[in-house]
Amino acid sequence: MKKISLALATIMFTGVSAFAMSDAALIKKAKDAGLKSIPQSQLEILKLVDNPKNPITDAKVELGKKLYFDPRLSKSGIISCNTCHNLAMGGVDGVGAAVGHKWTPNPAHLNSPTVYNSVLNKAQFWDGRDPHLEAQAQGPVQAGPEMAAPKSLVVQRVTSMPGYVSEFKKTYGDDVKITFELITDTIAVFERTLITPSRYDAFLDGELKALNDAEKEGLKVFIDKGCVSCHNDIGLGGTMMPFDASKYDLNVGGFTGTKDGMVKTPTLRNIEETAPYFHNGNVWSLNHAVKLMGDIQLGTKISDADATKISTFLKSLTGEKPEIKYPQLPVITEKTPKPDMN
Repeated sequence: MKKISLALATIMFTGVSAFAMSDAALIKKAKDAGLKSIPQSQLEILKLVDNPKNPITDAKVELGKKLYFDPRLSKSGIISCNTCHNLAMGGVDGVGAAVGHKWTPNPAHLNSPTVYNSVLNKAQFWDGRDPHLEAQAQGPVQAGPEMAAPKSLVVQRVTSMPGYVSEFKKTYGDDVKITFELITDTIAVFERTLITPSRYDAFLDGELKALNDAEKEGLKVFIDKGCVSCHNDIGLGGTMMPFDASKYDLNVGGFTGTKDGMVKTPTLRNIEETAPYFHNGNVWSLNHAVKLMGDIQLGTKISDADATKISTFLKSLTGEKPEIKYPQLPVITEKTPKPDMN
């Protein structure tokens, strides 16, 4: 009886070891393909996301959060950063084309990319025109189809509220000059904290049970099919790649990227929460998006079965969101410029 038990224990141990070796091989395969995890250490995450020219502090994050949620930064007074990048909905708005001032859809039918993990992007905006999150924060506030607010109006609105003036002084010093750039830089500090580590990251860091067998199989297919050629590094996207959507009638709105046909690769983190997909928000099914990428980018047919496997893996990228408490915003005064719907 003891011999049988010993033999059984040996078989069980061998099986576990073989499975662990398989997982170790998959982790190595992923890392060799250029995939990286979000660090587990908060200190290492801070090093990853901080900007030495605009360092993160608790006071900046809290002030930036208020500005992010404040619709009064828009010309109409009813559109905030959170309108299109809703933190309760994966950092997006859930519609095909972003809707802005006067309830006008984006004229190029551009979809709102997620703000979560946007600090990990090497390029900001769909055409990649700037690498810096601070510059990105300036764009939507001023853009006519979005918040439509001139720099001077934003400054007038903010500086007319004693609560904001007091908080800027507390954050930056009594002699602070509140400029449009400082306002949007502060928003960017808050956005830098919106990192969402997932079970996938834990798996890459050696927690073998963080993914189930189906998710591990999906990761293997994801790598073998070549998806990592665009969706790689720590952000699983965020770099510029050639993309010809016109071949598959996805080019709604006429956007073609840069003059060289380059388009920012969207991050795959939290992808199950950020439908519809592509720069024009024209695809609602994750499996369909995976198959289209096989056709458009990889020149290969991805079967329904493999698309399901890849999608199963992609759902493991849904990360843990930072807890965000909706802020109470400063009170307006008689000097605060009135909302303008025109």
